[in-house]
Order: sequence, then structure tokens, then C-alpha cells
Amino acid sequence: MSARCPRYIVMTLAASLLLSAGHAAVAPIRAAKAPDEVRGLWVLRSSLTSPQRIAELVRTAAAGGYNTLLVQVRGRGDAFYDSAIDPRATDLRTQPASFDPLAATLTAAHAAGLAVHAWFNVNLVASASTVPRVREHVVVRHPEWLMVPAELATALGRLDPRTAGYVGQLARWTRGQSDAVEGLYLSPIPAGAQDYTLAVITDLMRSYAVDGLHLDYVRYPSADFDYSRAALQDFRAVLVDAAPRAERARLDRLATSNPLAWTRMYPEAWDTFRRERLTTLVAKIRAVVRAERPAALVSSAVVPDPEVARTLKLQDWAAWARAGVLDVVCPMAYATAVDDFSAQIAATTAGAHGRPVWAGIGAWRLPVERSVEHLAAARRAGAAGVLLFSYDSLLEAGSPRGSYFTQLRPSLIGARSAGRER
Repeated sequence: MSARCPRYIVMTLAASLLLSAGHAAVAPIRAAKAPDEVRGLWVLRSSLTSPQRIAELVRTAAAGGYNTLLVQVRGRGDAFYDSAIDPRATDLRTQPASFDPLAATLTAAHAAGLAVHAWFNVNLVASASTVPRVREHVVVRHPEWLMVPAELATALGRLDPRTAGYVGQLARWTRGQSDAVEGLYLSPIPAGAQDYTLAVITDLMRSYAVDGLHLDYVRYPSADFDYSRAALQDFRAVLVDAAPRAERARLDRLATSNPLAWTRMYPEAWDTFRRERLTTLVAKIRAVVRAERPAALVSSAVVPDPEVARTLKLQDWAAWARAGVLDVVCPMAYATAVDDFSAQIAATTAGAHGRPVWAGIGAWRLPVERSVEHLAAARRAGAAGVLLFSYDSLLEAGSPRGSYFTQLRPSLIGARSAGRER
């Protein structure tokens, strides 16, 4: 097997990727309004299940000194808003159909002076423990778009994706890897899957006056994905015309028993192909946001170290920032030691190419006094904002209810220059 990619393969791959991304060209970045310092909360969808919980969310955030909410309106391929495409979340089944969590949050939060960003899980579309059954769900409608690990490529490649055994086998394998794989992921490689995601986002941005779109799980579970039949066919299609006839015939013969033959022959091209398909999707998402709601910020939760993200998750967010695809970079800097946290923010800042960094703090793992230290460290590192994960966990962290927010407030709203070098 060749460890290097021949020049003709590199040129063919590059030309194909440029063509696939051509109509998603990124317009020059424009300034979008944001507070001088963003003080934000990630809000899980479990806090959007009733008008009472939303009212409590807004009261607590405003009283705690926050100015931005990232509310999870799409968690597992379902909608906590009035979607024309994704099914309504089952967590809302006890609420009347007229209840729209995102609309209610926008009304209450904007009245209180809080910005609202729609937190949107892009590729993670289902739990492996509770596989969706409703016919409107993308897992039911298009199981062929789900990412497949290399370990299952041969077995699943022989099955019709629309049989119950296909998704069942993928879900069972994923449950066995629950410490590393969060659930079932939609692939960014098939054109139909990209179009589906873009349609969902277009509908969302067209319908709601959100202040931003926050992308999460816009990555592969690991570099061992996506080896689905559709992805492997697309990769072969990109390279096949440039490959010499004899080599093409040999690889096709090998692929009848080993579907990974083309990827193993051209591993560098395979990695580039997968990264670029994801990059193309993100660029198209940004174009949709700019078309539907030009002032909205596009942010993304990312692995803090750009090289680790690029290699292990095939998430080339540094390239997205350099190209202006992202307005804001949000590192999931969940280290508990303040020195490690500072190193994570420094790595993100170095890769952000001047884009604002909102430092994600794993506050659910920290006592209040440690969160205070992390706030100061983020400010010293020059972060444009801080995001705490998560509102829901912190609400229950203290006694009486919500005391974590009360204790943290003085440090949160203290002068931005406190602990920060200008």
C-alpha cells in the first residue's frame, strides 16, 4: 500500500473539492454586533421544555450577570422550535402544539437584554440507546447517510441501509463505544445529506430572529469514520478517472472483499477528502446564515488545539477561521487545572487567525472558586468572552437553588480589565 499520494491524485482531489465548494464561496466577513465581553451560558434542551423553565432560565441568567444564551434547539435530529423539516422533540410531548420553546426564549430573553444564539447539533442526530422511530426523523428517512466506523464497513456495506438490521447493528456497536462515540452521526459527505442539513438551517434562520447560530458536533466522532458505502463511493468517484487503468482495476478487485481498498491506498487523500467535505458544509452553512439573517454571528464549539481537532476529529476549524467561515471560535476548554485551561485558550487563540474567542469553561466540573480562576485566566489570555457549561448543571450545583450563579456573579460582571492585560 502506498503511504504517499501521487501528484495526479492530489490534483484531481483538489479540483473536485474546489468544484464541490464553488457555489458556497464565502463573502468578505462583516462586523456583527456583540457585547464588549460576551458572558454566556450553554443551555441544554432539557431547560426548554416548558414556559416556566424558560422564564426561570431568563431570570437566573439576567440576575447572574450574563448577556448571552446559547440554547440547544436541535439536540438529536429533533426540534425545540417549529421546524418544517425535523420532527418535534419528544420531550415536548406534554406541551400543547402551540408551545414554541425558541420563540418563547427569544421573547423573554430579548426583553431582558439577553442575546440568543441557536445551538445546533450538526452531525450528531440520534442517541444509540434510543434509536428514533418517527418517520420524519432523518435516521428513519435516510439511514444510508449515517456515518460508519471502519470496523463495520464490510458488514454494513453488504446490507441494505433500509433494513432494520443496518441501523440496529450500527447502534449496538455505538453503545459499546459510548465512552468515545456520543451517538449516531450524519455524514457530511453525501450531497443529499448536506442539502438536508442546509434545508433545516435555512428554515430555522428564516423563521427566527436569533442573534447567532452556534454549531456543535460539526466534526467526525473520530478519524475512524466515515466508512459508509456512500462515502466510499464518493471518494472513489473523485479519484477514479485520474488513476491508471491497471491500478483502478486492481483496487476495484480488492474492494469486492475489502471496501477500504481505495482509502488504504491513498490515506492522505482520504483524510483530505473527509476534512474538505466537512469544510464545504460549514462554508455552505455560513452562506445560508448570511443570506437569511446577515447580522447573525456564526460560531462553533471546537476542540481547543487546532492540530488535534484537524487530526483526530477531521475538524479543520483553524482553516474555517482563516477563511472567514466562522465569526467566533468557542473552544471546549474543559480542563480543571487553571494552567491546563490557559494552555487550551492559548492554543485556540493562536489558531483563530484573529477571530474572537469565547472561552468555554467546564464549570460543571469546578467549584465556584475554581470557576473564578478560570474566568480570570480567560481574560488574561485575551478572550473576547466566556461561556459556561452549563446553565442546567449549575442550577443544581448549589444550595439553595441557583446559588452557584449568585456566588459567581461578582467575578463575572467585574471590570473586564480585572485580571486582563490590555
